[in-house]
Amino acid sequence: MKDYVIVSDSCCDLEKPLRDKYSIEYIPMSFSIGEKSFPASLDWERISVKQFYDTIRGGTRIITSQITSPQFCDSFRRFLDEGKDVLYLACSSALSGSYKASLDAVEKLSAQYPQSEIICIDSLTSCYGLGLLCITASELRQSGKSIKEVARWIEENKLTVNQECCVDKLIYLKMAGRVSASSAFFGGLLNIKPLLISDVKGQNVAIEKIKGKKNAVRRVAERTAERYKSLPYQHVLVSHSDCPEEAEEFKNIIAEALPDKDVEIHVGYIGPIVGASVGPGTLAVYFYGEKVTYNA
Repeated sequence: MKDYVIVSDSCCDLEKPLRDKYSIEYIPMSFSIGEKSFPASLDWERISVKQFYDTIRGGTRIITSQITSPQFCDSFRRFLDEGKDVLYLACSSALSGSYKASLDAVEKLSAQYPQSEIICIDSLTSCYGLGLLCITASELRQSGKSIKEVARWIEENKLTVNQECCVDKLIYLKMAGRVSASSAFFGGLLNIKPLLISDVKGQNVAIEKIKGKKNAVRRVAERTAERYKSLPYQHVLVSHSDCPEEAEEFKNIIAEALPDKDVEIHVGYIGPIVGASVGPGTLAVYFYGEKVTYNA
């Protein structure tokens, strides 16, 4: 069986220890603060997590950019020249144009590498939801599955990845152009915390609005317990945007709610791309569960 790489992008949020453990590559997107541009590194080399989220706290909007087709060509070509096929798991096409750009790159490269396979998949999710699919793809590869077998499994199961997310302040979504100014204003007055899920189209949609952070966290835990499935390939990943102490408490609440008391829960940061929209104080959990059917 021909060797192949599993590649994602900055929206997978997998930090280096996880990428190394599962042999996952990623192609950086980018973001800009004022006139200064940065690679959307998941290892925060050019700007620290604290600096990034403090910038948003200070009222500055951070602009994000997708991966271009030429960037995909350069990255894919590096693996193809090593004699490897490529399986790219993309951030939801509802949130980024990177998936479409990857298809353009494949069209350009196919004639140059007729013996090679490049498969691009729209994950219909982001953050650790995308990371979760990457981890499972790696485990399937390790078990001996071919690139086509892994791609088929991901396509058939990607909507079983569940996202349960609690955003701290609507003002950050307003800064990113995700909600109206009036919604952010009244949400701030009423201390409203929207609960976000990823729907069948891969959009982040608010399905409930809860008053108060503690109530919102409790509701996320309830929904997680309702939708969670005990599966041999299950992983539970908790992410946060620069609120590590809250994240640890959130993790414990989730652990208490789950039927599998021995499941390991990994905690990490929301990366710069999604973090630029949701802002600091966001808490989210990702896991395999009931198939997503919500259609906004």
